[in-house]
Amino acid sequence: MHSGANGMDALAPMLNDPEINSTRPETNSARQAGNRQVPATFGKREPRLDSAWEHDFAAFLKSSQSKEELQASFAQHRGGETSFDLLMRRVLMRAMCKRVGNDLQVSPNVVLKHPETMEFGDSVFIGAQAMIQGRFDGTCQIGSHVWIGPQAYFDARDLILEDYVGWGPGAKVLGSAHTGMPSDVPIITTGLVIKPVRVRFGADIGMNASILPGVEIGAQSIVGAGAVVVDDVPEYAVVAGVPARLLRNRREE
Repeated sequence: MHSGANGMDALAPMLNDPEINSTRPETNSARQAGNRQVPATFGKREPRLDSAWEHDFAAFLKSSQSKEELQASFAQHRGGETSFDLLMRRVLMRAMCKRVGNDLQVSPNVVLKHPETMEFGDSVFIGAQAMIQGRFDGTCQIGSHVWIGPQAYFDARDLILEDYVGWGPGAKVLGSAHTGMPSDVPIITTGLVIKPVRVRFGADIGMNASILPGVEIGAQSIVGAGAVVVDDVPEYAVVAGVPARLLRNRREE
């Protein structure tokens, strides 16, 4: 498993504030004494090579079924918990998507819109009830060793997540917004501006964070839990808050 701790890391300055801690029955140091560190599992996972027959089966389905038929088959296995359902979600995604690497793990009730525009690297994990909303002419590239938490949402009209990105449960990215002009008509009827969102190598997005259109998250940076990111985040930065602000640089610790 991944993330959750990333938001706490971003909020460390608050947790260490003596004025805050003095009002608590248990001090921060006392609580930390009960913490324990265990080795990473997903991040160091070696990709499992999918069998040749899986690739052949996916190729057969892609060539013999329409997009609508593939989506219907995926829906049949979307919510299942059996090993066969897990297998079929992987096979069907390989048939539906532009590219899928080895060792894809797809949890129940994942929703994909316009999967034909989506590319996934090796050892990608997609948590339960995640939704990836593409566009017929869009770009969605998700690199290798990317962990996506449950109930995540991606406006994936122009989205790139590079390798080793961690995406916390419930975190969201918005890649488009209405112009709101002219102002005398309903906003939802005005033009939609699509802006690219880029999350660079090794970045970690905290639980329930929101990334707004046009933002680039720098490599190895941390976005705290619940943050609303409206501006680019530098490499190795730790940001948190609404709107997100810089707390520190990880290379200076």
